[in-house]
Amino acid sequence: MAIIAVIAIAYFFPKYGSEESEIPIDLIGSIGISLIFFFYGLKLSGKQIITGLKNWRLHLLIQLSTFLIFPIIVIIFFPYIQQGSQETIWLSFLFLAALPSTVSSSVVMVSMAKGNIPAAIFNASISGLIGIVITPLWVGIFLQESGTDFDLGDIYLKLLIEILVPVILGLLLQKYWGSFAQMYSKQLSLFDKTIILLIIYKSFAESFEEGIFTIVGIWELAFVGIATSFLFFSVYYITGYLSRMLKFNKEDQITAQFCGTKKSLVHGTVFSKVLFPESIPTGIILLPLMIFHAFQILIISLIATRLANRF
Repeated sequence: MAIIAVIAIAYFFPKYGSEESEIPIDLIGSIGISLIFFFYGLKLSGKQIITGLKNWRLHLLIQLSTFLIFPIIVIIFFPYIQQGSQETIWLSFLFLAALPSTVSSSVVMVSMAKGNIPAAIFNASISGLIGIVITPLWVGIFLQESGTDFDLGDIYLKLLIEILVPVILGLLLQKYWGSFAQMYSKQLSLFDKTIILLIIYKSFAESFEEGIFTIVGIWELAFVGIATSFLFFSVYYITGYLSRMLKFNKEDQITAQFCGTKKSLVHGTVFSKVLFPESIPTGIILLPLMIFHAFQILIISLIATRLANRF
């Protein structure tokens, strides 16, 4: 609901998100992003990561689902895409497919469904770190093919400064401030969401001001909604099938399907600022991700509620 409200505000008051605005939203967003990942480092449990390494087949399936199965499904449709708005929408789906998994919602949903909670914590935590390396690689391949100026070295430098350094700093200071981060976890989560909403406002304000959404018709928006649900259920059933093939118990199967189908809105909003040049409208790039974000929470929560009643 907050995302919808922010998009509405961006539509009616786009001037505060423009380049000429007196409010330095870009600077606030950059500082906020670094703080998000600093607090992420403070809350990241080294012991849980080391313990979690034992169940390697489950972790491998989840990470392959997140960073390989998702992008392959989207890439299959690449030969059928025409240049123009179709190419931009397809690129937004590739971006969605290449993103890491969520942390909080994955763990909460696995817990609701009585799945393997330690494995969910491990995979949700490690996914964000893997995504810093993998997501730019997937997006970079096709941005370079389209002739867009894409400097992978510059991208990694920005990600290093804005994301990786704060995470490492948080890990180093964990024994001093880790208990503080756990104690005020809800407040820090509210801070995370506020920064994300600020970035979404900025992205959509610029898109509305430049008239970007006039090139996206009602049929294309309907297509985005249908394609989003198709992508989710494809990966959900593939991970379920592979889990049964690998003879996972029910708890591990739940964790594989729940963690392997999630995509992080936090990483998406952050990465979109860094990965895409100004010539590509960030509002359209974020559109499938925001629909997917709402869809994954709704569907997985319904499935989790059903599974919770199995005992």
